[in-house]
Amino acid sequence: MKVDGTPVIAVKRRGIGPALGLIFVAPLVAEFLLGNLPIKLLPALIVLAPMYGGGALLIRETVRRAGRGWPSILLLGMAYGIFEEAFTTQSLFNPDYLKLNLGLLTPAYIPSLGIGAWWTLWMLMVHGIWSISTPIALVEACVPDRARTSWLGRVGLAVVAIVFLFGACATTAMGYRQDHFLASWAQFAGAAAVVLALIVLAFAMPKRQTVERAGSAPSAWLVGAVALLFGSAALFVPKEWGWVAVAELLGLDVVMLLAVLAWSRRGGWGLKHQLALGAGAALAYGWHAFLQHPAVGGAGVSVRVGNAIFLAGAIGLVWFGARRCSSENTAHR
Repeated sequence: MKVDGTPVIAVKRRGIGPALGLIFVAPLVAEFLLGNLPIKLLPALIVLAPMYGGGALLIRETVRRAGRGWPSILLLGMAYGIFEEAFTTQSLFNPDYLKLNLGLLTPAYIPSLGIGAWWTLWMLMVHGIWSISTPIALVEACVPDRARTSWLGRVGLAVVAIVFLFGACATTAMGYRQDHFLASWAQFAGAAAVVLALIVLAFAMPKRQTVERAGSAPSAWLVGAVALLFGSAALFVPKEWGWVAVAELLGLDVVMLLAVLAWSRRGGWGLKHQLALGAGAALAYGWHAFLQHPAVGGAGVSVRVGNAIFLAGAIGLVWFGARRCSSENTAHR
């Protein structure tokens, strides 16, 4: 490239900072903001960051390198969910996961597959939307000038893949040490086929479109409010409703998906709307955590203080992302 006739070497900006941020934001959202783990278990990030963060970063990098968009991220997030819950924790098949007597497979149980339809659908939503898509949306908004570019080179990507595999193996070993349950080979094979199908579908999706339809996109505030309502409604669907709960979750998914598809094709849809969707999902987790009993230990004062700290952190991250989006005045599709 030349500027005023003088050769200039173009240097591709990387994003080690955003990459590291995503590695830690992902597990903080997935487990701590949710309220599943109390603040005293923050050292568990040693294992959770490679697993959740490594997975989110691998998905984000492969999708951005391929020039594809959010449908691919969501599908790969769902593939991640099946991978984690079928192979590392095996919660999709274990009728008494970690001997906690949670009855996760009982609602809408499918005997021929040995799975619970409610729990399987819920894990697809939890990981696809919250564990993967939400952290990516939040962190990308904090670096609007690099929101659609690759953050890592080939060496960095290889390192992240190794880190992710370490996290997956460590999580699997820890879970098996607590509960020696082992799913059948048929169940493992079926899960692997679903993961592969989701990956293929993710990269068969068309690349990002730039054609806009008539009309203006709604305000980011409205988009965030709708995402917050959707997330809150999903979190309050009682699993005891069985197949009715499955139908309700599917209905919420379809309505929200159609709304986002329609809005994102309108003029003015940009990074601030992406942030709004991530913010709404994250805040739904954050406020609902105060009503949730952690998976480990009781729900004492320290737990609720931790909930407040994580919610404040999420609000701070959203605020920072909003400031960055406003200052850059970007509108990415």
